[in-house]
Amino acid sequence: MKIAVCPGSFDPVTLGHLDVISRASKLFDKVIVVVMTNPSKSSSTFTVEERVKLIEKCIPDMENVEVDSYSGLLAEYAKMKGAVAIVKGLRALSDFEYEFQQSLINRQLNPDMDTLFLSAKHENMFLSSSLVRNVCSLGGDISGMVPKEIEQEIINRINGKEV
Repeated sequence: MKIAVCPGSFDPVTLGHLDVISRASKLFDKVIVVVMTNPSKSSSTFTVEERVKLIEKCIPDMENVEVDSYSGLLAEYAKMKGAVAIVKGLRALSDFEYEFQQSLINRQLNPDMDTLFLSAKHENMFLSSSLVRNVCSLGGDISGMVPKEIEQEIINRINGKEV
């Protein structure tokens, strides 16, 4: 069984994230979407547990996809799960530079694993979780940026209402 890990902070998950997850699910027997804790980000809009649940609400039809969380090294997590690849989405050249560095260190830590880069669809090239948070906090329409299943939860949280 070919297993891939699709890591990210997903705070919140966007349509761009779901596109990459969906496309990866067609390439691998099993895809594990792993919500990672990013030590360089001091605060989060949603807890790790909430992000896991939000993603799960968006993927009920993706039978070979599961969601998990982890706070250690991605290379170690992938090895524990028997993954052969890490799948990352790329929006721009600047993404590639950062992700390429990450892929090199992950390969050094786990030589049996490769990183697969999937280019974002043109309609998602501008999307990021931080952009969604900014637009939403200023009252903008995020309906074309996030899954409809969780749109209201995102709006409520960002605007200070309970989820």
